[in-house]
Amino acid sequence: MQNGDHVRNDNGHSFSHPGLILPTQSVQNQIHELAKTLPPPRKQNTACDACRSRKVKCNRLPGEDKCQHCLSKNYPCTHFVQQATSEKKRSAAARRPRNISTSSSTSPVSAGSSPISEHNTPPWFKAAFGPWNSGRIQSYGGLSMQSTTPTLLHHLFAAPESDSTFMFKSRSSGYATWGDMASKLEDEAFRAEFALDLVEVYFQIVHTRLPLLNPLQFRARLNLQATQQRPVIAKQDEPLHPALIATVLAWGAKFSEHPLLVADRDRNGGQSLLAKALINRTRELAESLKVHRIPNTNHVVISLLIEPLQCQDPRLDNGFHGFWLTSGIRNLLGLQINHKSVMVLIKDPEARGTMIFAWWMACLSDAFSSFYYRRKPMLDDDDYDIDFYTADQNAQETTDPTAPSPREQLEFLGYYQAAHALARISRTIARQLWRPSTDQDGIPLDSVLSYISDLSKWRDAHLSKVGVPPNLEANWDFVSAVSACASDAQYHVTWVALFFAMDEFGIRDDAFTPSSINQVETAKRKVMEEALQASLRIAALAGVLTSNGYLKLDPAVMHVSCINAGNFLARLGRPEVFQCIKALEQYSYAYEETKEHAKEISREYDAALQKGPNNFHEMASAISPSSRAFHAETMSVDALTNGNGKHHGNTYMSI
Repeated sequence: MQNGDHVRNDNGHSFSHPGLILPTQSVQNQIHELAKTLPPPRKQNTACDACRSRKVKCNRLPGEDKCQHCLSKNYPCTHFVQQATSEKKRSAAARRPRNISTSSSTSPVSAGSSPISEHNTPPWFKAAFGPWNSGRIQSYGGLSMQSTTPTLLHHLFAAPESDSTFMFKSRSSGYATWGDMASKLEDEAFRAEFALDLVEVYFQIVHTRLPLLNPLQFRARLNLQATQQRPVIAKQDEPLHPALIATVLAWGAKFSEHPLLVADRDRNGGQSLLAKALINRTRELAESLKVHRIPNTNHVVISLLIEPLQCQDPRLDNGFHGFWLTSGIRNLLGLQINHKSVMVLIKDPEARGTMIFAWWMACLSDAFSSFYYRRKPMLDDDDYDIDFYTADQNAQETTDPTAPSPREQLEFLGYYQAAHALARISRTIARQLWRPSTDQDGIPLDSVLSYISDLSKWRDAHLSKVGVPPNLEANWDFVSAVSACASDAQYHVTWVALFFAMDEFGIRDDAFTPSSINQVETAKRKVMEEALQASLRIAALAGVLTSNGYLKLDPAVMHVSCINAGNFLARLGRPEVFQCIKALEQYSYAYEETKEHAKEISREYDAALQKGPNNFHEMASAISPSSRAFHAETMSVDALTNGNGKHHGNTYMSI
């Protein structure tokens, strides 16, 4: 894809893996500006014991030993409660380091008022917030942490025959498997030009959904002209982390239509072997440079960007296993980003905004992926106390014209409140499905009824605000379309995933009374009905995106929804499944594994036509003849919703 051909848009909601709801303004600068609205640390309560007990303001004039109240009553002006609280805090601080930095490379500042010096800086602090290229990691296959960008490009774009050792030979014949133009990668000037194209693709397509980098800073620090190693002087002069550069380039290769990659795909059945090689080399480079082991802000970002970059099929060896997502969470916990008291001490709004966004991306992705892939969530509700963004609806406009308005901040807050509420539901279900007792005995009836209630309440409270609006305009742009459809599908696929869980495990009825048996069947029918309507909804949304060619540019946002809805509709023998099949086929442009998913769903559909609805187990009693009946019709966007978040089972949606 040439630089002028990429889709550009700075508006519309953003989403990230897997199905993460992000705000409508996805520009990184706005993310950082919003971080400035975090509440400051609470002022220490210095009231004396008498005023504290009376719950009144303790007013002590300068130079006086007692406050005005104690002077008038002739009370001893003691501060025993304050002293005890301070001692408790000091003890806690001794047990757990609470230092933070305003910069990742210079002038670290402690939680107190005195700067950290070389004598009192703890080792964990240097590892977490010091320069990444401080010499801790020596080299990897000829690359060191101080290697220049041209040297890194020489390694990343080396001929494929040297993948196993990452030691590179310059032989044109080795490039043949990457297409007719790949031999041009031997030229340093061409490598630099090609890398710049991939960087632009990343920022125009991926960055709109995963705003973890500052585009201006990244471009400035890419330093393709560097010819020798140089010492780090300041943060703005620090070279980019080699694994971060590799990750951005690998993302760009997924979606770029550069002539070299077009020739590569033409030669290899529509798939780019160069793009696959870059993913493998990026992963190996990150592992070698201990990205997954050393808590560092760069390592957080690299980990969270690598996870959705990879194959998303957990059944494959190179598929989604949550390793990099887990690594990112461990790094965040190592930096204590889950503590509000630590977050508010990050004075640099750029660093604070990045870490806030990274935390919520990791937190929500952990919850959703655990439910989808039947894993135990790494995080729980009480593992963090940080807020996202706070804004005063009545606040005056800021003097900075580039800062978001209070209305925009509240809009951000609304999207994250919706996402977090749905993530907590998903996290609760995931923990239940993980338990061995569930595998043995089934899902408790009370839990099923609770899930049904929680999802219904979420729909009433949030779907109309974050889903596809009923009054869409004809010029719906790329980011707005993909983002709104993804947030809408995020909710609906939860019903489908719950249906499959109930079908696999069944419902445990401890009472086993006529009343409880009736409740079990009622719950099955309710979930069946919701899952059917949800699948039809997702199929319609997928049809919109596919007809516009948007899913070939989507970084793993809608694939889970398309696969689950497609499997459900295929087993019922409903023709709406072809919307999901076509969507997954288009997805295979960047994620090869989705083509196999499309084939599997097509086979399920053919089997259902021949034998009737198949592969249902515990939920078979809820499959009624009406669920298999359909009336194919075309419905517009306006007909998709009725304005209150409810949905219709349509087969097609156009814009």
